[in-house]
Amino acid sequence: MLLRTICKNKWSVKSISTKNSSLDEILTDTFGRKHNYLRVSLTERCNLRCEYCMPLKGTKLSEQSKLLSNNEIVRLVSLFAKYGVDKIRITGGEPTVKKDIIQIVESLRDIKTLKTIAMTTNGLTLTKYLVDFQRAGLNALNVSLDTLQQNTYGKITRRNGQLLKRVLAGIDLALQLGFSPVKVNCVLMRGINFDELRDFVEMTRHRTISYRFIEFMPFSMNDWDEKRMVPYKEAIREIMKSYPNFEPCNNEPNSTSKMYRVPGFVGNIGFISSMTEDYCDSCNRLRLMADGNLKACLFQNNEISLRDPLREGASDEELLDIISNAVNDKKRKHAGMKNLPRMPNRPMILIGG
Repeated sequence: MLLRTICKNKWSVKSISTKNSSLDEILTDTFGRKHNYLRVSLTERCNLRCEYCMPLKGTKLSEQSKLLSNNEIVRLVSLFAKYGVDKIRITGGEPTVKKDIIQIVESLRDIKTLKTIAMTTNGLTLTKYLVDFQRAGLNALNVSLDTLQQNTYGKITRRNGQLLKRVLAGIDLALQLGFSPVKVNCVLMRGINFDELRDFVEMTRHRTISYRFIEFMPFSMNDWDEKRMVPYKEAIREIMKSYPNFEPCNNEPNSTSKMYRVPGFVGNIGFISSMTEDYCDSCNRLRLMADGNLKACLFQNNEISLRDPLREGASDEELLDIISNAVNDKKRKHAGMKNLPRMPNRPMILIGG
């Protein structure tokens, strides 16, 4: 249970001291899950307006002074890395709208215990900046792309459908630069892009792409409707109509995806079944949001500020107490598909993809 108070400019932490805790204990929850993966949102801003992420009428963004500074981000990531985190994913909003993102990646590269520095992006600026990202230390890439059709791209993103060409060019550049696989994330929605399944699979014929289909999830003001959500098993059945030999393949440890492939294709297909078949038992992820709040579970609506104690002069040990309490407060599973739509949560853009 989190025992912390913040009142005006005062805060205090009451917990069992982590001073003598082992590396494993700090980021291990009460169910034995070790958290070595931290997703870090750099900004709440985005240059697209995807309907499942950004509310139609927009949402109130935090004042710049309320967001973590670069130095604060690096200090917190360094602390997490000291106690077992070896994979970082930078997200947004859209992380590439942050002008000094290259410098942040370079600073993360200097944390020698990090094995993976990944980024999730909408791909619009990859052709311009990806070489610089790679030189700075980025070594893994996810691109969000929900359609291969210009008209649909415009509808989903509420932007010019011609921008799709830039995203596709960015994916091809990533492959040329040796990112392998390039993971492409797609929120599958009935009546929007479900009819493109065969085209998505064909993207993996000659490209080392992992095209990953995410079940449509409920967040604040994103008009979630169970009828629009495509269960992953239905998507598999639909793919098998065109590819009868579509088969499962090996999953990575702690993977959110159930991996499949078409024999002979160089890429593969993943299914992220957040709604119909959770993967909570193997979850190893924590989320640090742009405003400095730590979220132990994507669907858990209790958050804890690391920004406030950090700015009030908290020591590493005091910050670790707060982090450890948040990890120990993580539930075994999320509330389930029937309950999640009724539970308060942030819009996805304020959480980070």
